Amino acid sequence: MDFYLTALLQGLCYSGLALGIYISMKIFNIPDITTDGSYTLGAVVTAILLTHHQSIYITLPIVAIAGATAGALTGLIHAKLKIHALLAGILVMTALYSVYLALMGRSNLPLINVSTLFNLINISADPNHNTFWILLIFVIIITLFIGYLLKTDFGLAMRATGNSETMIRSLGVNTDRMKIIGLALANALTAISGYLISQQQGYADVSMGIGVVIIGLGSVIIAETFINWLRLTSIWLSLLFVLGGAIIFQFVLAFTLDIGVNPIYLKAVTAVFVLLIVSLPRINFRTVK
Repeated sequence: MDFYLTALLQGLCYSGLALGIYISMKIFNIPDITTDGSYTLGAVVTAILLTHHQSIYITLPIVAIAGATAGALTGLIHAKLKIHALLAGILVMTALYSVYLALMGRSNLPLINVSTLFNLINISADPNHNTFWILLIFVIIITLFIGYLLKTDFGLAMRATGNSETMIRSLGVNTDRMKIIGLALANALTAISGYLISQQQGYADVSMGIGVVIIGLGSVIIAETFINWLRLTSIWLSLLFVLGGAIIFQFVLAFTLDIGVNPIYLKAVTAVFVLLIVSLPRINFRTVK
């Protein structure tokens, strides 16, 4: 049971990542590879600040600003220099690798004997249950903020930019600015995932973000599958399904390990699972007459 509780905790930690991918991929229709970099950047900044005995209250906004800066750089390169978003993201992600090493001075930084978000408040005597309740409150606050933002006039302009850039530009909206802000917001959320996961796992590593975009993408695809099947249009329900997708993704990986699959095949299982989720809505089961 503890095995699946750990998966649940990781799913909640990856909620920010899933929401970030949802904003970049589904709202702006931009494939943002900066995700791998901003996720690690969030973890690295968290580890450095906490090991220097900075408060988590100060650490969180700094992590969000660091992630937002990375996303804004990608947005600027894409919107102002007219470079494809995929290449812009790869360029920023590659540059960030040197930033991690320069900041940490080494490839790995453990969080030993430091105050973290998960030992700040004692809601439950069991450490795992305590982490769960803190994460749940944290994720609810972030989701409410994103849901509220997307319902405002500014959020509607963001959504309209992804749906019909030409139309919203004709109404006087600066679509380049919208993309830059949208990518900044998406990567701030991703960095917050790095902030949570580094404290939950107890370390930050320069390679921890490799392939993490697949986790976020898989979570959003799971959510999109259910949203399409149920024909949902509510932004609140969409966000809830995105959070659910992040948790389901981690449960699938946990189940894979639980049935005895060698961990060295976990990346391959992840790729196959994402392929399966992507393919299912496109498979036509009707017999050709």
